[in-house]
Amino acid sequence: MRKAYEAARDHGALVVCFVPARVDTEWWHRYAAKASDIRFPIGRVKFEGADAGAPFPVAIVIFQPRL
Repeated sequence: MRKAYEAARDHGALVVCFVPARVDTEWWHRYAAKASDIRFPIGRVKFEGADAGAPFPVAIVIFQPRL
């Protein structure tokens, strides 16, 4: 998450991260909470070919470059 945050901030990259929604962790508050946008899909995601959904909630964290 640090690399994604810094790539947008320092290098003008658009970075989209698909990560566990660990909102109780230090990395979440240090980096993810500073994202341009955060989306929380409803329910548990299930990948094609998998028998069950992910055992944890996920978030889509978007860092947009500063213009």
